[in-house]
Amino acid sequence: MKNLIIVESPAKARTIGTFLGKKYKVVASKGHIRDLPKSSFGIKVEEDGTFVPKYSIPREVNPTVKELRKLAKEAETIYIATDEDREGEAIGYHIAMAIKKEPESLPRIVFHEITKTAIENALENPRKLDMDAVNAQQARRLLDRIVGYKLSPLLASKIQKGLSAGRVQSSSLKIVVDREREIKAFKPEEYWTIEGLFEKNIESSIFAFNGKKIDKMSIKDEKMATEIVHSAKVESFVVESLEKKERKSKTPPPFMTSTLQQSASTQLGFSPKKTMMVAQKLYEGVKTDKGNMGVITYMRTDSLNLSEEAVGDARDYILDTFGSEYLPKTLKKYSSKSKGAQEAHEAIRPTMIGFTPIVAKDYLTGDEFKLYRLIYNRFLACQMNEARLESQTMLFKGQRSTFKANGRKLLFDGFYRVTGYSENDKLLPELKKGQQVTLDDIKPQQHFTEPPARYNEASLIKKLESLGIGRPSTYAPTITILQTRKYITIDKKRIHPTEIAFTVIKLLEEHFSEIVDSSFTSNMEADLDKINEGKLDWQKLLADFYDPFMQKIIDGKKSIKSQKMAIPTGEMCPKCGHELLRRKGRFGEFIACSNFPKCKYTTDLDGNPPPEPEKTDIKCDKCGEFMVIKDSKRGKFLACSAYPKCKNAQPLVPPRELDIPCPKCGSKILEKEGKRGTFYGCANYPKCRFISNGEPLKRKCPECESMVVHKVLKTGEFYECIDKKCKWKERVPNDKLKNP
Repeated sequence: MKNLIIVESPAKARTIGTFLGKKYKVVASKGHIRDLPKSSFGIKVEEDGTFVPKYSIPREVNPTVKELRKLAKEAETIYIATDEDREGEAIGYHIAMAIKKEPESLPRIVFHEITKTAIENALENPRKLDMDAVNAQQARRLLDRIVGYKLSPLLASKIQKGLSAGRVQSSSLKIVVDREREIKAFKPEEYWTIEGLFEKNIESSIFAFNGKKIDKMSIKDEKMATEIVHSAKVESFVVESLEKKERKSKTPPPFMTSTLQQSASTQLGFSPKKTMMVAQKLYEGVKTDKGNMGVITYMRTDSLNLSEEAVGDARDYILDTFGSEYLPKTLKKYSSKSKGAQEAHEAIRPTMIGFTPIVAKDYLTGDEFKLYRLIYNRFLACQMNEARLESQTMLFKGQRSTFKANGRKLLFDGFYRVTGYSENDKLLPELKKGQQVTLDDIKPQQHFTEPPARYNEASLIKKLESLGIGRPSTYAPTITILQTRKYITIDKKRIHPTEIAFTVIKLLEEHFSEIVDSSFTSNMEADLDKINEGKLDWQKLLADFYDPFMQKIIDGKKSIKSQKMAIPTGEMCPKCGHELLRRKGRFGEFIACSNFPKCKYTTDLDGNPPPEPEKTDIKCDKCGEFMVIKDSKRGKFLACSAYPKCKNAQPLVPPRELDIPCPKCGSKILEKEGKRGTFYGCANYPKCRFISNGEPLKRKCPECESMVVHKVLKTGEFYECIDKKCKWKERVPNDKLKNP
């Protein structure tokens, strides 16, 4: 059989498949195919203190694993071709384990760009799976599971249900909360500025008064401002000095993950999540003038390295397109200031210098083009000459006051030729030293100091990077999870912590200070890097963290006082006589009896009891009591009035029966509603577990005679064989569409 190449993404598989001949079959694992279980801790701590992860294959991944195992048995050689980072190395390891192969026996190929040359070169130079990188990822995964699985329930029990904590998540949240504390504690200070307008429309500002230099905060009140203004109005001024200095504007380095996310946020208005989604498409493969291929290098990187070949192509293009004055004599090299940067990787750059933004515009979608142009121009700019500017300074001296005017002039645009230059020249007129000038106007203006600005997504990522919290792959997901957990909201692009965030951070600061300590998190990242380099044992890292952390959890269960909102109202429960409390729940504040759960009396804040469920004439088929109509997130349903003794529940509207027998047992098929929408299942459940997310039809598959189902997808409507081994599928004709 063919040689088998296993990647993570179907799009990546399709692109690589177009470069290789019939000797290779490229398939996708569709991400992780083994992970810690969702329903349990998933880590066994042995008596000798070692940690054994209990990985499992999620049910939804089983078909993919079966297919990979089948192909692996028939393949001559199996290549692991996942991304070249810790996550990719771990995915490759889990693929090997899932297909029952010794991980280090499989050739591992790596590439930074998905082009024909890069793939062929990788196949010629395979290596083994890097088990140090795998162990570093395992250590990170287990650390995060320990913190999340053990600390989150404690937060839920002491503060509010549904809360979570995480090693990177919580330290990131503290940064946001600390900034909000600064803003709340901020006390504005008054200061004044004084602007002068001299002849020939020369704008200036006060520079010195009575021989003392004036800085931003020197003029504290109106009295001092008035004194300066009254004095300046009667003074005569001369040109004391005129200086012209040439300065260079440094070329920007190429993009890495954090700077790409920041620039895309400020220049394109993209969220970090959107930036990474679009970049993923550009990396995995898009249409180009030379066929389908990846047009940027790997987008999860903290390195600023560039290949000599890519730099050579850029220099040739700069020389041919812009001329020799734009080309430095020697190629430019950059190094990352990011903590723990993986310098073996490359920065983010275009894979083909000939695929210019002008060419790309005809092939890429709007968002793809905007991000590609940003990456392309930044790469060219980093290999061009600096821009040269002339700064001009003129001082106008009076008897007591001195004013300063500034000008600027762009002498040579350099790299601005591709990135653009937004400022206009502001030239000062040619005046001579000692020349008398007239002050035409003077304006004092009152100001107050502003509190520090709230973080936006770009500035928060910059802060996380500077502190060494997280890695390129974690910046965008960290912000997303903080939003999902309702710890932050984003309003007008600014990040606001919610009320519950302050409560959570305060508890963590008092009892689990290391979890929210940026230096602790940063040092942990450094230790993970040491594991990656083979300098630290991953089991030791886990053991050093686990024992003291678990002791804090045990102590916290006893010592931490409940912070659940329970404010006494001073009123007594009409049912049992105990005091009523004001509490907070998922749906807002309410009044409840302090004798709960023995007494379940509740009202809203206005004293109105919760509405009684609507009674029906339908009897419960389990206990004989009448059924009532209740509300849930998914709508109304029937529930037994004897709840909680009887927990029978049924849909309010009986499920629609299809006139088609179940292909497994012959019973009726019902149309049902679930968390993910409409699905079709056997009425004989749980004895028969037939289920389909497409509507079963009487039609038979033309290839294998199995049942055909009708699916409505984002890409259109299709008829598809229900047998996953059979790949038959056809588009639904326009006249039979459900959602035309």
